[in-house]
Amino acid sequence: MSEVYRLMPFEFKRRSDNEVLLVNECGDFYFLSEGDFRSLAEKRFDNLSMTVLHGLESRHFIAGDRHLQTAVSLSANKYRSRREYLNTSTALHMLVVTLRCNHKCEYCQVSSKEADAYKYDMKPEVAEKIVDLIFESTSPVVKIEFQGGDALLNWPTVMAAVLHAEEINTKKKKELEFVICTNLYALEERHIADIKKHKIKISTSLDGPCWMHDKHRILRAEGSSHKVFVEKLALARKCLGDGCADALMTTTRDSLDNVESIIDEYVALGFNGIFFRALNPYGDAHKNNFNYSPEQYFEMYKRGLEYIIKLNKKGRPFVEYYTALLLRRILTPYATGFVDLQSPSGAGISGVIYDYTGDVYPADEARMLARMGDCRFRMGNVFKNDFREIFLSDVLRNIVRGSCVETIPGCSSCVYRTYCGVDVFRNYLETGDISNVRMESFFCRKQTQIFDYLFNRIKDADFIEVTSKWIGG
Repeated sequence: MSEVYRLMPFEFKRRSDNEVLLVNECGDFYFLSEGDFRSLAEKRFDNLSMTVLHGLESRHFIAGDRHLQTAVSLSANKYRSRREYLNTSTALHMLVVTLRCNHKCEYCQVSSKEADAYKYDMKPEVAEKIVDLIFESTSPVVKIEFQGGDALLNWPTVMAAVLHAEEINTKKKKELEFVICTNLYALEERHIADIKKHKIKISTSLDGPCWMHDKHRILRAEGSSHKVFVEKLALARKCLGDGCADALMTTTRDSLDNVESIIDEYVALGFNGIFFRALNPYGDAHKNNFNYSPEQYFEMYKRGLEYIIKLNKKGRPFVEYYTALLLRRILTPYATGFVDLQSPSGAGISGVIYDYTGDVYPADEARMLARMGDCRFRMGNVFKNDFREIFLSDVLRNIVRGSCVETIPGCSSCVYRTYCGVDVFRNYLETGDISNVRMESFFCRKQTQIFDYLFNRIKDADFIEVTSKWIGG
């Protein structure tokens, strides 16, 4: 053989079907037989077919001496693309405008307050101060998301923030976007008029069919929360259009054996996708012991995804958004903005959250921990600290330092490292250390099972035909 090859950096995993998966630093992957992998590891390149050699070289697992510098440069470009989010300042800014809520969900992560507990409202002047800070970000994109409780219950503060942001943006000229998170119960035509005028997107919650939704998303007043949800969703769509609202589900124990009926409900109500969100063990979810195992979650996820693939094959386009995120990371060289799938963690970098008091946290989970009495992750307060003090705080520096999967034992040698990240706050909640990643943790077991499954399925033409449309393929 005239060409002399060198190995490029990669991780690998032996699979149950006498096959080895290789993944390199820039996210390219390749499947080898056990025999070919042994030849590769021993650098016996003469034993490999030209097809295998070409596949390995084109995906930068090996490089010929004549093309080594080109291979390194191409790999570096892909690597930079995956880390593009580190080159800009924070774009997503979430404002908790109230803790008041008209629901008392059994798994409420922030332990919401009664609808008349006005002391938990963010004052308009606090919101305006936050908006001033937001526009110090160098990001060309600013997304302001209003959360609660139910954000509709403090509409004057929402509108104060919106108007102030629009006024500042007449000079800043950023790409400005607003989102309001609401269960829709309090939605009235006066809200809709403002939502339409200021192009505010709606993010809402739907756990599944009526019995399931009502069981977990309980109204403080009597009645069916699902019935009101359907009525108010229809009102919003009538005034704003069919695509005005996206819904998010929370996976409970009841979801585990009923995922098909949950998907059917989303389809029946005209939604075009679903996000199988695992329950976070904070607030009331922690107090009420609503946990389940990652294996139980994964079985639900797998059944649900296969059901969705069948729906698509029958002609009903429908997306599972978490799968779309993961496949975008696996099949493209581009970054995604999902905090838990970044290294270092996107907490405080991709997004940040402001409590009703003006306290600043790197993620909603950090605020939830503060609600449980642990304020370790508070980055500062908009009235006491300036932009530099908040976003260059020791809190954020420690998160960055402790959440680089490339340096964390266990993660650093994982074949899925390039596609994964660190759930720093759940690590801290479970172990007291943000970087104490354990293979037996919920996050690691959940991610490993999903990645194993997806790398089995991406060999299937029907699966790729459907899911490539989800990621723009």
